[in-house]
Amino acid sequence: MPAEKTVDQDWSFAAYRWMNAQLLGIPEYHIVDTADLLYIDRQADMLSKNTRQFIKGHPANNALLWGARGTGKSSIIKAQLQQFKDEGLCLVEVSKKEAENLFEIISTLSINDRKYIIYMDDLSFESDDESYKALKATLEGSIQAQPGNVLIYATSNRRHLMPESMQDNLDSGIIDGELHLSDAIEEKISLSDRFGLWLSFHPFSQQQYLGVVEQSLQKYQLELTEDARTEALRFATLRGSRNGRIAHQFATFWLGVSID
Repeated sequence: MPAEKTVDQDWSFAAYRWMNAQLLGIPEYHIVDTADLLYIDRQADMLSKNTRQFIKGHPANNALLWGARGTGKSSIIKAQLQQFKDEGLCLVEVSKKEAENLFEIISTLSINDRKYIIYMDDLSFESDDESYKALKATLEGSIQAQPGNVLIYATSNRRHLMPESMQDNLDSGIIDGELHLSDAIEEKISLSDRFGLWLSFHPFSQQQYLGVVEQSLQKYQLELTEDARTEALRFATLRGSRNGRIAHQFATFWLGVSID
């Protein structure tokens, strides 16, 4: 345990980032209200229930939020802090390149009494990237148990966090009438399998996209006029996707048009 690095640690923050082998407090973090997250009520409810178990001292699952980009995966995790910070919850952002330091990070957090969610955003690993093994061992597999005051919530566009190739399937086979997956597939599945809670996110329909656009425009005291609707759809078409992130980006763009 890196005790010498935590003697002067400031534990007064609600949000931190792990950098240069230490926790750095974030005084002005991104505040997300769950009420602002449209069309992902089921996912938000399931994650909040898991976090509440954690806060109350009951066993809770590490969570993997995977699926289409821009659909609210990161926002739901950030919303946990706003929802539970008054009950002692803290959020620690850890980048993928710091994954190999998870044991040190968790050891540091374990010496404090508060509850910590380690937040790993846009997590994915290439086939030749060995850093995923540290995450895999941390989730389950190490002799060092995950302390009761630490959970890991990760987001990814990939369900299994690693690329899957056609060759992986070709290497699978039927033995005694049973399908046996290739070693490569087993290895890739074994990482995501160690997250006890999986939440999937799917692309927005046109109606859902426009609903988020309307909500975002209202924050700027703007209405979803017919012109705004037409431009919002064109805006999404140019980007090849309809999601909450693009809806917020359009609202900012349309605010500039309205000011002119």
